[in-house]
Amino acid sequence: MTLRNGEAPMSQVEARTGGTAGDDSMTTRGHVPVRIDALDAETAALVRLAAVLAGGSEVEVRTELSAVNGVVNPVWVEEVILQTYLFAGFPRALNAARDWRRISGRSAPAPAEDGERAVLDFSERGEATCATVYGEFYDRLRVNIRGLHPALDRWMITEGYGKVLGRPLLDLARRELCVVAACAIARQDRQLHSHLHGALNAGAAAGVVTAALQVVAPLIGDDDLRRYLGLWARVQGK
Repeated sequence: MTLRNGEAPMSQVEARTGGTAGDDSMTTRGHVPVRIDALDAETAALVRLAAVLAGGSEVEVRTELSAVNGVVNPVWVEEVILQTYLFAGFPRALNAARDWRRISGRSAPAPAEDGERAVLDFSERGEATCATVYGEFYDRLRVNIRGLHPALDRWMITEGYGKVLGRPLLDLARRELCVVAACAIARQDRQLHSHLHGALNAGAAAGVVTAALQVVAPLIGDDDLRRYLGLWARVQGK
């Protein structure tokens, strides 16, 4: 990928997202399925960034943002920064966005370039995205989360899967690989288990998920890595 002044050519962005940033059909339907059969260097760098954003120090975050600048599609970087708030909170997302603006020199996109336009109800997109991620476990998930609190069920669908993970500017397979990285560094085993399944359901090949875990390996302890690889083996039925 050739970048000029931190910008990705529109043809590349369109090819990676399945449509233009202002395509209304994409904002309401969500993702065009993308299959990933090998972990390319750009995606690997994005996965590592997702982990550092969720669990690294401020210095590590700045270092990692500098490392991906001019190497990873900047639209992907911004999407992973945005989704960080779901897994690590608004303070980390805000600090990362501030550092990214300074490091990349990129201005925030105009509203018309944000890929959303005037979406007011994210329920439909959230249900579709969540159903893709959870597959056969989707109905059980909804029952279980409603049993915790009905507000959590609504927020999971509209906020998590509709407003954030359903955004069309980064494909769902890469989003799920980044969620795996964020859950791993945060030691959220239950959510990691779900999103290991989710990465497969979203279109990442098993070997790609294994490679993504190895990308995160230097950032976590040996005990965590052994536990996660065991969890991954169970997901694969091994």
